Amino acid sequence: MANNIEVKELLDAGVHFGHLTRRWDPNMAPYIYMERNGIHIINLYKTAAKIDESCEALKKIAASGRKILFVATKKQAKEIVAEKAAKANQPFITERWPGGMLTNFVTIRKAIKKMATIDRMKKDGTFNTLSKKERLQVDRLRAKLDKNLGSIVDMTRLPGALFIVDITREHIAVKEAQKLNIPIFAMVDTNSDPRQVDYIIPANDDASKSIDKVMTFVSDAIIEGLNERKAVRESKDKEAEAAKAAPAPAPVAESTPATEEPKAE
Repeated sequence: MANNIEVKELLDAGVHFGHLTRRWDPNMAPYIYMERNGIHIINLYKTAAKIDESCEALKKIAASGRKILFVATKKQAKEIVAEKAAKANQPFITERWPGGMLTNFVTIRKAIKKMATIDRMKKDGTFNTLSKKERLQVDRLRAKLDKNLGSIVDMTRLPGALFIVDITREHIAVKEAQKLNIPIFAMVDTNSDPRQVDYIIPANDDASKSIDKVMTFVSDAIIEGLNERKAVRESKDKEAEAAKAAPAPAPVAESTPATEEPKAE
């Protein structure tokens, strides 16, 4: 994967632009290359290495069958993250982070089941028996649930990891993941504390081109992991079919020992 990450690509996407020097977090010092016109410049060689490290880890998680939950509620990241996560068949939160999303997951699942209940009501005709006012209320509830939780309908258990764009903005998600020991992958800009993250990608988390570039590498790695999992499954299925189709080995006839004739005296 490392060979596919060109520093020039990252440079062209503006991944190297950090925040104003007065807004920096000193813990990001190891990832800062220099200061230019009052702005910190991120060391893209370190960024490339960290992208490679993160992608390898994400690939393994995807290959194991666990989900990676993407979190990005800032305007310039929402559409990009939603598109890339959907492409990799992963859940995502791009509206408001629901408090207790991870720490109170049982309640969140109940809300998701409520959506399914409303859908069943519409199919079996129960919905039409309600008054006009009740139908309107149910429709509004369904729309609200779909907006906030529709993208995590298939997430039936806690995710294997979180991928966050801007950990300062998504601090509640970070705290919940830390509490449950869920690995955190994140794009971390020069104004954030990288110590909160398990797999840091030092990068500009404000520019859409920068977010798109990093997310492309990440989603491709996850898809690669999913394809590996699919290949292993298919291989096992073929082996099982071959084992069923193979004829049973013929029983080996037991040879009876020859009886010795009594010796003549």
